[in-house]
Amino acid sequence: MTSMILNGERRAVRAAPDTPLLYVLREEFGLNAAKYGCGLGQCGACTVVIDGEAVFSCVTPVMLAENRQVTTLEGLGTAEAPGPLQRAFIDAQAAQCGYCIPGMMMRAHALLTRDPDASDAAIRAELEPHLCRCGTHMRILRAIRRAADAMRPRSTAEAGR
Repeated sequence: MTSMILNGERRAVRAAPDTPLLYVLREEFGLNAAKYGCGLGQCGACTVVIDGEAVFSCVTPVMLAENRQVTTLEGLGTAEAPGPLQRAFIDAQAAQCGYCIPGMMMRAHALLTRDPDASDAAIRAELEPHLCRCGTHMRILRAIRRAADAMRPRSTAEAGR
């Protein structure tokens, strides 16, 4: 039986090892933020983070998540207490239809975790694999920059002010 650390909690998986991680997240654990888009790893709607790396869960067999840290949008915060990235997207009104947004947020989370000072060019390059037709791209970029500011560790001098 496969097991993974899902949003900080060790979880056993009943599905066959070759089952796409997306199906396990949605059907077995009821985590519906990651969406089925193309099923080919070409649109980004299914993006989750495994051990700090953004991956397309629709083409990732669950066996590749064995004993690894898997983070979904649900692991970043709740409706009552959104995490910094979620709060920034809400404040910037960055979603229109919202179908692609969870995947973009997870890719942005992976980027900002490894590089809290990511440039606009780095953010744009990181989001390149995502397809979005809503036209809120500028708000999405603004939200990610806002989240970067909120997630950046503050210096001791700043914290004392």
